[in-house]
Amino acid sequence: MGEILPYFLATVLVSAAIHKLVARERLASAAAQMTGLAPGLGQPLSLSAAAIEAGAAVALLSPATRPTGCALAGLLWTSYTLLLWRARQRGDRFDCGCSLSGPSRSTEAYPAMRAAVLATLAAVAALLPAGSPNILSVFGALTFFALYLAAGEIASASSSARSLAR
Repeated sequence: MGEILPYFLATVLVSAAIHKLVARERLASAAAQMTGLAPGLGQPLSLSAAAIEAGAAVALLSPATRPTGCALAGLLWTSYTLLLWRARQRGDRFDCGCSLSGPSRSTEAYPAMRAAVLATLAAVAALLPAGSPNILSVFGALTFFALYLAAGEIASASSSARSLAR
């Protein structure tokens, strides 16, 4: 059980980093809008976040570097939480890049809450004793990742449906 959580968090981080590389323009725009910086700074900001995510993911895989990975992931997800919550409070409607299915212009609380939960899970992972990695840990992490993706898509779809109904 001690390895499932770090592997799950590493999977989330790697997928987020890849998402930033694949949907580079969309997520650069999201980064600029979320932070309130000039659009030209979105690309380096998004790519910097992708590099931190990738580094944290790699660090989470080894018990020796796990505390560093947890700290990096926790700081990044806490930053996302604060930025998304601030945007929600202002009533900003922009694509935060939080969904794989495409642009969502919702001001729902789900993205900020998801980032807060991930930051909390990173703190918990830092406190767990390191277990021995095994195939069940990998499959357990992938199972939780599938549920994580499904929850995100359901939240995105339901907020899109509510937006269309208005």
